[in-house]
Amino acid sequence: MRKAVDVEVFKHLFCSVAEEMGGRLQRSAFSPNIKERRDFSCAVFDHNGRLVAQAAHVPVHLGAMPLSVQSCLRRMTFVPGDVAILNDPFHGGTHLPDITMVSPVFIEAVPDPVLLGFVANRAHHADVGGMSPGSMPLSRDLYQEGVILPPLKLVEAGRVNQSLWDVFLANVRTPRERAGDLHAQMAANRTGIQRLQELTSRYGWERVQEQMAGLLVYSETLTRRSIATLPNGTYRYTDVLDDDGVGPDPIVIAAAVTIQDDEVVVDFAGSAPQCKGNVNAVYAMTVSATAYVFRCLLGLDVPGNDGCLAPIHVLAPEGSIVHARPPAAVAAGNVETSQRIVDVLLGALAQACPDRVPAASQGTMNNLTIGGWDHEQRRPFAYYETLGGGVGAGRGRPGASGVHSHMTNTMNTPVEALEYAYPFRISSYAIREGTGGTGRCPGGNGVIREIEFLQDAHVTILSDRRQSQPYGLAGGGPGQSGRNVLIRNGRNTLLPGKTTLEVMKGDRLRIETPGGGGHGSLV
Repeated sequence: MRKAVDVEVFKHLFCSVAEEMGGRLQRSAFSPNIKERRDFSCAVFDHNGRLVAQAAHVPVHLGAMPLSVQSCLRRMTFVPGDVAILNDPFHGGTHLPDITMVSPVFIEAVPDPVLLGFVANRAHHADVGGMSPGSMPLSRDLYQEGVILPPLKLVEAGRVNQSLWDVFLANVRTPRERAGDLHAQMAANRTGIQRLQELTSRYGWERVQEQMAGLLVYSETLTRRSIATLPNGTYRYTDVLDDDGVGPDPIVIAAAVTIQDDEVVVDFAGSAPQCKGNVNAVYAMTVSATAYVFRCLLGLDVPGNDGCLAPIHVLAPEGSIVHARPPAAVAAGNVETSQRIVDVLLGALAQACPDRVPAASQGTMNNLTIGGWDHEQRRPFAYYETLGGGVGAGRGRPGASGVHSHMTNTMNTPVEALEYAYPFRISSYAIREGTGGTGRCPGGNGVIREIEFLQDAHVTILSDRRQSQPYGLAGGGPGQSGRNVLIRNGRNTLLPGKTTLEVMKGDRLRIETPGGGGHGSLV
């Protein structure tokens, strides 16, 4: 019993380190996407690179970050003062705008410093180069999406690799903002290092390392106990993405979830082959989405770390939409395909435990990137945002309206901050009434975000659920699909879910996000 109490105490201590890292990153960042929307995540790892604790940040980041740390450990040896950087999706990243920094935590000891563990953070940068502003283009290969950073040392023994720094900033559209955000990420890791070193000063590094290992065992034990409460069997579900942004055909994602006593096998056989467009997901992202679903199902009592994944086995056919091979385009795989994987897994698990699984939420992040030249400020700008929508209803619980759900845990950009930073005016921002699915418990409503352009700009939209609808459960109705509309000279033009276009001063772009599915029959 005392050991369990100790583990709970150290769980809160380790999580508080990650939370403080996030606070430092948010306060120090330059870009609204990090400062206002909190599009970042922080975590603590043991000396073997296993995730020990995380802050309540972005699920799609946190589930994939352990693979980034493992990739760094395979490619380099760390010494005190090092900082590794990467964004390569095929080395544990998610998509190129998500830049990860990994720092070792060394403790002074005799005769040599001891490697206690690692701290890491991942932040979405509003531009990392590529074929269009915002680095979320309608790409057909990874090279079109921006600067690719395999695991490299940005800082070595306390000295910045100036050549790497200069090359990266020379290939982005907003170098001053990128430099500010990179400095904020390094500051966040320094905070994490300092706090873990303080813990070792208080408790001793041997005990801290012992508690890291104990926390992993604790989470695995609780996860297995929770899985064992589910009925044995194989549960299947299939859903689709509207298209890949290149061709018109829907993209199938299928999963079979097999529960056997205290273990689970999630098999994505039957999912579509990787495609020409950018909705391909790397394996790290598929693991991340799977981890998220089971974390939700098992409850917050289970500390989120690598121990949770020990009894969960993810099989994803290589070369498929859920395990793409390089150099596949992946910009939307992280944000759109991750959401549909969640929908598919929840649809399967609703058959095993219907009282615990909600209807589908909006199923998209409604990614919007805008860039160009700000003539008043005389500098380039790049804006990125994801938009909230309807949340699926559950048994005895209506869905929330106008919020981010599932794999994104970010905020909206406040209107004041957006209009201050960019040449836009928000002409409408409202709940999209009546878009949640019907049912005994209705689904949540989507939102309407209408932007007026004060200067010419380039726009890219990566969205889904414009053709398909978020499903209802237990007789509940589906949520309404979303819509993208360009308003020019008083004329409305319906846009595809995935599109890129040039807009002119005075144009307005109206994004209407999907509602969530309803739960329970009205009859």
